[in-house]
Amino acid sequence: MIVHRQGSAAAKRGQAFGRVPPAPLYFAVMAQETTVIERVVGSCGELVLQRRDGHYEIVANGVFLMDTRGRRSELLQVTAAADRMPPPGRMLIGGLGVGFALAAALAHPGVGEVHVLEREPAVLRWNRGRLAPLNGDALGDGRVRTHEADVVQWLAKAPAGSLDAICLDVDNGPEWLVSPGNAWLYAHEGLRTAARVLSPDGVLTIWSAARTPALVVRMHEHFTEVDVIDVSVGRGEPDVILLARVPRNSAVERSGSIAPGPTQID
Repeated sequence: MIVHRQGSAAAKRGQAFGRVPPAPLYFAVMAQETTVIERVVGSCGELVLQRRDGHYEIVANGVFLMDTRGRRSELLQVTAAADRMPPPGRMLIGGLGVGFALAAALAHPGVGEVHVLEREPAVLRWNRGRLAPLNGDALGDGRVRTHEADVVQWLAKAPAGSLDAICLDVDNGPEWLVSPGNAWLYAHEGLRTAARVLSPDGVLTIWSAARTPALVVRMHEHFTEVDVIDVSVGRGEPDVILLARVPRNSAVERSGSIAPGPTQID
């Protein structure tokens, strides 16, 4: 599940990990009229789709995860990857959220195919229903391949050289995990796996709520180029996009190039 942002990164981390605003502000926000659209039990616990102040929100176990307000850094993450990957690129988006990142990917001329990984069936259903008018019915695009799966398990089984870009936005960064198992994505094993799955000129992008120098060091061990992009959110800390290109010693480089064509992944 993607973790979308509401307000500054600092405020977001407060909402997602127990650091709530001062009591008067907290209760003023919560007092705004909220309409629960649907409440379900998902793989991460209770999931709620609700509407407040004219926007949809998704809440897990009482904790805010994502909404239809801010979009800038989420869109930049996928467009920056699409700008740098070899066209027509095969992109993976880890975490569907409200579908804005997917819509941005589909609008990019360099994107030929998008694999969407989302472990929560309710999020997929909401994106085909109430959220579809907001993201242009992105899941209905013929270039989209949808996988109801955990990104860690899916990537571990993906064929070598089968993707040109991997865009991960499933946590608030390596220091603020939605699921403990996601730590694998930011460790050497996960980065090594991403490098293996990518084509020789492939791109990996990771969304983070703050700079993570240790992760940057690890990424340099598996990719020849690593950039850190700060995205202003108007107040508080900027959102951060980690962008890595050209996997080192990829399986594709060792075994020869793979013929272009649609990705065949279950």
